[in-house]
Amino acid sequence: MSHVVTLCTGNAARSVIAGAILSERAPGLQVSTRGTAVIEGLVMSWRTRAALEALGLRNDDHRSRQLTADDLAAADLVLAMAGEHVEYVRRVHPLAADRTATLRRLARDLPDLTGDLRARIDSLRLHEVTLDPWEDIEDPVSGDVEQFHRCAHDIDALLGELIPVLTVAPTEARG
Repeated sequence: MSHVVTLCTGNAARSVIAGAILSERAPGLQVSTRGTAVIEGLVMSWRTRAALEALGLRNDDHRSRQLTADDLAAADLVLAMAGEHVEYVRRVHPLAADRTATLRRLARDLPDLTGDLRARIDSLRLHEVTLDPWEDIEDPVSGDVEQFHRCAHDIDALLGELIPVLTVAPTEARG
């Protein structure tokens, strides 16, 4: 079972939404959600909860958690919601840089091939990728509930593209 960490700033909206989607729609993955600048133990906001409910999802047990070296040691992939999160991992946890990329980049670039996930991720040389503004999923934190809904739908669409590629079996041919 592959372990995926979803990563945003406060572990309060984007990573929580991505984690709930992955947990529901990719049952073969182990999923953890984390943040780069977290107040530990906070529940998600009502706006995040409403955005999840609009997708037919729940995550009542969520509490915000700071990303740690132990989280990264166990992770096969870190799905960052923005370039700043990738930069944080590169700076603070450089040993995980080769397994860390933005959700937008991976939805676009992760090879849809046979073979294990780690080999396909390695082929991208993520630690060398130049980050671009198009990769960022805007943080809805200061927006209204509609902005949270738009963010959730954006993440849902990107994961809809990525989940089949993430969960391809090592011997399964894609075509």
